[in-house]
Amino acid sequence: MSSSVLPTRRGLLTTAGALTLATAANAADSPPAAPRVYRIGVISASIDGKPQITNGHTWHFAQYLHPEVNLAAIRKFLDPGSARMFETYLRSPRYTFDQLPFPDTRITHVYANPADGLDRYTQAFPGVRIAKTMDELVKEVDAVWLGDASGRGNDHYELLAPALRRGLPCFCDKPIGGTVAETQRILDLATKHKAPLMSASIFRYQFGMEHALRLRDSTEVGPQQVGSLQFVLASMAGGYSPAGWFIYGQHPIWSVVTLCGAGAEAVTMYARENTAHALITYKDRMPAEVWYGRPDIVGQYNHITAYFARRTYAWTPAIEGDFWYGHHYEMYRMAHTFREMIRTRREPVPHREILEVTAIVHAGAKSLEEKNRRVLLEEVMPKR
Repeated sequence: MSSSVLPTRRGLLTTAGALTLATAANAADSPPAAPRVYRIGVISASIDGKPQITNGHTWHFAQYLHPEVNLAAIRKFLDPGSARMFETYLRSPRYTFDQLPFPDTRITHVYANPADGLDRYTQAFPGVRIAKTMDELVKEVDAVWLGDASGRGNDHYELLAPALRRGLPCFCDKPIGGTVAETQRILDLATKHKAPLMSASIFRYQFGMEHALRLRDSTEVGPQQVGSLQFVLASMAGGYSPAGWFIYGQHPIWSVVTLCGAGAEAVTMYARENTAHALITYKDRMPAEVWYGRPDIVGQYNHITAYFARRTYAWTPAIEGDFWYGHHYEMYRMAHTFREMIRTRREPVPHREILEVTAIVHAGAKSLEEKNRRVLLEEVMPKR
């Protein structure tokens, strides 16, 4: 029979207490180093030279990167719905995901050309200063966030180039470039200067998308096995328009590329009134469908279905039926991913996927112009 004695609960608690005290004493002798705070420069893109004074992609999306917000200024300058969202979700202690506010990022500078309305931004986000030039901004920050709510990306290269040439980590909003050639130009500049670059639709960071990717990459066997990804149907509500396709058509296309990866071969597109449909085909896998202006999902904003060999999984942005909670989550996840890229300098989105999204958008438009013919991506890709 063993002569060892099992420890008592009191003994375990006493030992644990002693260890805690010892650890605390050691910590007092050697306090941890203060974490580095990354300085973020925010750029607000224009729409054909006109300022986006309350650009939602700098006010709503980038605000996660700043520790404090002046809610009185938010109520003063933003619409009532946006102000309620800041109070109820974005800056509510009930919706922090145990991560917010980030302890190691701060927006220090903001820039726009034209600079109309930037004084409102500095009032809403205390401590932020207006940079008069991009050269001034990039000398004072560790990373750059370029936000563009409704522009076509035709000023993105000029705005980002000074930061990329310094090798700074950069987030560039979609559409990353106004054309496929401009997108390639931005990607090439980032590669040349080893500047980590991130660009994607917010749909890439939805709660449902994250689960779909887990299912896609699952190695489960038996009853829980979902099988390989077979087909993707990505839809967006709202009304299609030829101009809107280049901006908002990016979202469902990003959903397809996020799930299926790069490798699309061609696009066929059809539009009638305020609804458009595109079929994206591949040489080595099943096609994917994109709807923009799908009439039966009004009120859901978007709806995505991933068809696996043994299961179908569908989702909207909402979490537990709450769209705004889900929207808060996808914005937070995008900002968090950017923050991780700053810390690690590892790009979270392959350049080829970024380029193909732009190419699919333009191939779809070309198909529509040419009586819905099947347009190969190589027709719109820049010649190398």
